[in-house]
Amino acid sequence: MSGCDLFCRPRRFGRGAALTLVFASVLVAGAATGSLPGDADGPGAAGSSRPTAAPGSRHDAVARAAAEAMAEGKSPTEAAERAVSRSGDRWGAVYSPGEYEEFEDALDGRYTGVGLWARRERDGRIEVTKVQGGSPAAAAGVRAGDRLRSIDGRTVDGLPVTEVVSLLRGEATGEAAGTTVTLGLERGTRAWRETLRRARLSTDSVTVQRLAGGATVIRIAAFTKGVGDTVRTAVRRAPADEGIVLDLRGNSGGLVTEAVTSASAFLDGGLVATYDVDGEQRALHAEGGGDTARPLVAVVDGGTMSAAELLTGALKDRGRAVVVGSRTFGKGSVQMPSRLPDGSVAELTVGHYRTPSGRTVDGRGITPDLEADHDALRRAETVLDGLGE
Repeated sequence: MSGCDLFCRPRRFGRGAALTLVFASVLVAGAATGSLPGDADGPGAAGSSRPTAAPGSRHDAVARAAAEAMAEGKSPTEAAERAVSRSGDRWGAVYSPGEYEEFEDALDGRYTGVGLWARRERDGRIEVTKVQGGSPAAAAGVRAGDRLRSIDGRTVDGLPVTEVVSLLRGEATGEAAGTTVTLGLERGTRAWRETLRRARLSTDSVTVQRLAGGATVIRIAAFTKGVGDTVRTAVRRAPADEGIVLDLRGNSGGLVTEAVTSASAFLDGGLVATYDVDGEQRALHAEGGGDTARPLVAVVDGGTMSAAELLTGALKDRGRAVVVGSRTFGKGSVQMPSRLPDGSVAELTVGHYRTPSGRTVDGRGITPDLEADHDALRRAETVLDGLGE
């Protein structure tokens, strides 16, 4: 499993515990606007500064618990967290106002960190896989391939990537931009310590490269705002006679509207997914005019989640792409946010989505057409060559 100090898998956290940005917990744009796609007239419509949820939803129980706690002079946020925990909602979470603001910043592609991407190797050691240009880590000379051995004196060997991310960001202690973090690093036989100052950074969620064989690889790290249009532009600029590899490995989701726009780059309209909100069935459709002719291979893995699975399912079910890699994570639930009396935000599951053929993703994931592990990109290129014949 891999991750960076911007996106990683969600986990439930309590008051004062580490905040892990939860792109995967947000299937719909409601996380940023309080509304679902195509629901601009609903509660918390786009443009609303206060997320709300429809009366009668499971949010009511959490809101009541918070209001009662406030009336009794107790912490409404702690009461809400207990209510979420009792509900059994795997993806439910409660955010302080500051945490939710940081979350929304991340949806805009902004975050606080040092600019490292990392993964845990099979032996449990943590390897740096990418260093963001212009970041504190880049300025200090940290390189991809370096081993990360400790953070502020704590050994990280064997830790989940999510916990490593939390330590890098200083979440457990509420650290912010301008604070320092000391990394223990190794490169070959050299071992050293590097003290970096955390900074507010922006990330490019979409990167484009040409393979030696001529194919274009479009990698989407997360569905932040504007990603869909960036993908469509990249497809238009790719040589017309060459195929495309859509790399969704490690993509933990984001804004489903951006995933739908990305799907529109490869589809000429039609169904992308269906979903339900408190039992009401709805549908998401691609825009017309996408490139439906050129060969397309999507690459996925166990870190492909949520909105990234929605896009994968659409391209697979519509026969538009061959999917290569390993089974995706299996996060196909819909969350909506609501504001609590103290200004914190509760985000609870209200439904699930399905692929165009009606398949449920939640808890199952998407099985690729061709299994591949470490050589997934090379296998994808081989498949692409065959599709172009």
